[in-house]
Formats: sequence, structure tokens, C-alpha cells
Amino acid sequence: MSLVKIYDTTLRDGTQAEDISFLVEDKVRIAHKLDEFGVHYIEGGWPGSNPKDVAFFKDIKKEKLSHAKIAAFGSTRRAKITPDKDQNIITLIQAQPDVVTIFGKTWDFHVREALRISLDENLELIFDSLEYLKAHAPEVFYDAEHFFDATRPIRNTPSRHSRPQRRQRSIA
Repeated sequence: MSLVKIYDTTLRDGTQAEDISFLVEDKVRIAHKLDEFGVHYIEGGWPGSNPKDVAFFKDIKKEKLSHAKIAAFGSTRRAKITPDKDQNIITLIQAQPDVVTIFGKTWDFHVREALRISLDENLELIFDSLEYLKAHAPEVFYDAEHFFDATRPIRNTPSRHSRPQRRQRSIA
């Protein structure tokens, strides 16, 4: 029988609501409660976004959790910058989480209008970021932003567009 694992985003997504702001101590207490509840993965925040999240990742390392893994959240590398030079990727690794989760654009509109790059270049961002993180983090998740949004006409995914030819190896 397969096991369904729970990935909780309360400490990141839950803090984006109006009038919600957790202290670092609050985030640590909530992480303990989620661990007691049986959550497998706890997304602790985006260490590259603010000092409070950096402090959380430092403080949570001192804590003993029963089984939950702490995940750091961030984005793919930026265009025209290699992962080893991208401050977001570097900060994710420096946080030393159990898991790194990155998101990437999968809606062609976001790729063209927000990132202002081609669909193939976007796949390079995703692939290069995942490849680099797999070599530097214990576990890596990829969040295909807007992939399941049914109102979007085209999704930029490896299943719809071939990976650029220069890449021939798997990152699995």
C-alpha cells in the first residue's frame, strides 16, 4: 500500500494573509505542533526573502522533531545567471534544510511576460536549478507553478516541449 505524505505550507503560505505575522518562536512552536500531528514535510519559509525566515532555519536546527522534515522554499535560478551564482539558490543551500522546494513558471504567459524569456530558456532555468540543487541538498521538490490551473491554455512543461538538446542526462 502506498503512503500519502503531507506537505504543509502554513509557515510560508499561511503568513501571506493580511494581519498575519509569526515571530520566529511562533514558527518553531507551530512546526512542533505540525510534527506532533504527523505532518511529513513542513515548509518553513523562503530564506532568501526576509531575515525572519533565515532565523527560523537557524533556530529549527536546534530543535528535535519526531519525523517531520523541514523544507526551504524558493525559485529557480534567474535568467542569465548560473545556479552557483544565483543568490536565491545559494541562500536555499545555506539554510541547510532537510528539503529544498523550488517553483518554476509553467504558464507560457508568465514565462513570456513576467520572465521575458523563451519557453526553452525557462526549461533551462528549471533543469539547471534542479540539477544543481540535487547535488547540494538532501531532497528536492519542484512546484510547477500554475500547472493545474485549468484556465491556462498552454503549459510549459517537459512533456509539452523537449528539453534543450545540450542536456542528455536525468536528474532523478
